[in-house]
Formats: sequence, structure tokens, C-alpha cells
Amino acid sequence: MELGRATWPQVEATGGNAVLAVPLGSLEQHGPHLPLETDTRIAVSVASGAASRVPTLAVAAPVAYGASGEHAGVPGTLLVGHAVLASLLVELVRSARTSFAGVVLVNAHGGNEMALSAVSARCAADGDDVMVWRVAPRGADAHAGRTETSLMLAIDPDAVHPELAAPGCTEPIDRLLPRLRVEGVRPVSSSGVLGDPTGASAQEGRALLDRLVTELAAAVTARWPEA
Repeated sequence: MELGRATWPQVEATGGNAVLAVPLGSLEQHGPHLPLETDTRIAVSVASGAASRVPTLAVAAPVAYGASGEHAGVPGTLLVGHAVLASLLVELVRSARTSFAGVVLVNAHGGNEMALSAVSARCAADGDDVMVWRVAPRGADAHAGRTETSLMLAIDPDAVHPELAAPGCTEPIDRLLPRLRVEGVRPVSSSGVLGDPTGASAQEGRALLDRLVTELAAAVTARWPEA
């Protein structure tokens, strides 16, 4: 079920047994070759794919603005703070109580993690059944590199500009994080790319997407076996 296209009687007909997936992304730079909405598109694709395999999984409209302070110096990036994002998500979960058995937050933007930690704690205290699920392919590079480029080539190849794809800063993300938090992305990588998008392919993206969809569907089924 795509929640935004459903009617209230269709939601009511689920008897409160459906689980709601809320895709979380961002509107931030992804180098010169990927669109600003890359994280959001990936989160939506993974959530929708899982819903095609789990009939009781409904997909809400995405939260398309994230905590993207490290990208604030690059034109086009729009962001919200961690506290604002956490409050928004807590309110969405609370409003879903009467209609859904639980909520899975499908997060494809690493910058949202601090807010999600707060959301998990607050929702647990409220007695709401919430699972945070991270779109984190094994072996993925950090940002706008081969992983995200391959995924976007599978999701929407017309949105990708492969002729502009070039390696950015390829240092391991754990070494880069202190600089990114203090300086932001642009002083670390003038293109905004943290990784190497060359060699990305739609075939690789389809395989990555299928694996992510399979893992999310399994996680939802395990958490809510009677949904």
C-alpha cells in the first residue's frame, strides 16, 4: 500500500495490523553527477520494494529533508536540525498509533543518525513499536561514490550524469569524520564526492537494491510476524 494514494477506508480495512514504513532521506549535494534527492530516492525504492514482498507493509510519503549540516556550504542543500527532525518523527509515530501495528523508519542518510537515536529512546518511552532500519550496503563507500551511483543508475538512470562522475576524497570515512564534523564536506572534497563513482553500473545497482529489499522485508517480517 502506498499510503498517500490510499483512502481511509482502505487503511481501516487493515484492522490496524499493517506496518508503516517511513522513508528518510535528505536534500543535499551528491557531487556533480547525482541529484540532490539521491538519499530520498534510495530510501523510497528500498521501502517500496519491501512492500511489494510484504503485503502488510504500507509506505508513507518520505521525509525528504534531513540533518545535513556537513553539506550546508554547497548550493542547493536544504536541511533541518537534529532536534527538529527528531521531534517531527516522534510526532509522526504518535499519529500512526491508531492505524498501524508499528513503524519502521527506513533511513538512507547517515546524517540523520543522531536524531534517530533520540527518536528510538522517546518512542520506546512512549510505548510505541518503532524499528530504525539503515540502508547500509555491505562494503559501501561514503557519499556519492560507486555505491550510491550504482543504486541511482538502477533506480533512475536519466537522473545520473556519468560523464561528470570522478573520484573525490577516498580516505576511509572513520578517518574523515572528525574533519567533516568541524569543516564540512567542501573543504575535504571540492566536488562533494567521498568515494569513487567511476565503474558504477545499473547491474551492480540492481543487485544492491535487491539485497537491501530482501533484508528489509526479512527484518519487518521478523519484527512483526503477525502483521
